[in-house]
Amino acid sequence: MDGNGFKKDDRPRGGGGSRDGRERGGGGMGDDRGGGRGFGRRKVCRYCADKSLKVDYKNAAELKYFITERGKIVPRRISGNCARHQRQVATAIKRSRNIALLPYTVMQHQ
Repeated sequence: MDGNGFKKDDRPRGGGGSRDGRERGGGGMGDDRGGGRGFGRRKVCRYCADKSLKVDYKNAAELKYFITERGKIVPRRISGNCARHQRQVATAIKRSRNIALLPYTVMQHQ
């Protein structure tokens, strides 16, 4: 026995469990795949999938899918773009904002 009244093998083990006693799962649907949190299908870059598409700052209808309703640029993890095309999309959005095809921000109506 140690000083706390427990035998060495009966002592509660620290770590691994959460405070409320429930075990935390690795998360989501992909527990058997290992690694990461599986939240369904992985998004693919639309520009890599369709080689005929090009990022064009003059095509505001295409670029509006990559900005939020507040006017912010949607991040890669949400849009599903690859790093190369996300950089091109961000540059195209900034250029089209500069020539007033896309808004910098949305006006607040009260």
